[in-house]
Amino acid sequence: MVNGRRFDTLSEAERGYVRNEHLGFVYQFHHLLPEFTALENVAMPLMLRDNMKFKEAKQQAEYLLERVGLSHRLTHKPGELSGGERQRVALARAVVGKPKLMMADEPTGNLDRKTAAKIFELLTELQREFNMAMLIVTHDEQLAHAADRILHMQDGLWIEP
Repeated sequence: MVNGRRFDTLSEAERGYVRNEHLGFVYQFHHLLPEFTALENVAMPLMLRDNMKFKEAKQQAEYLLERVGLSHRLTHKPGELSGGERQRVALARAVVGKPKLMMADEPTGNLDRKTAAKIFELLTELQREFNMAMLIVTHDEQLAHAADRILHMQDGLWIEP
């Protein structure tokens, strides 16, 4: 349900609008654009969605990249960043539009345990700061048990332990 309407009843244009305006996504693989810097990857959604000028989008992107501990890597392209750094850029990009819901699919799946713990801590800090709901899909039991609520999916059905 989105604003009282079933998502599957929305037109493709309406679904696109909802995804653009209300959802943020973080995937197991960061899906950053390799030809752009960390700063440009984070600023781009604001310029595309909101027609924001680069100067203003840059300020918001710089704030978020500083927030995730990457103020020293603004001009680096994804190929010059570690896996954890790329995932932090992806987190900043996901929240730059201030979504109501962030959906994260295995956000720590490709990271070592220490980096995964830092990423999860950042996720929860950003969740509080931007007052957004968060849905995380994970096989990581330790990550799951740090969440406010856990649901398991079994045979296509949600089960609450």
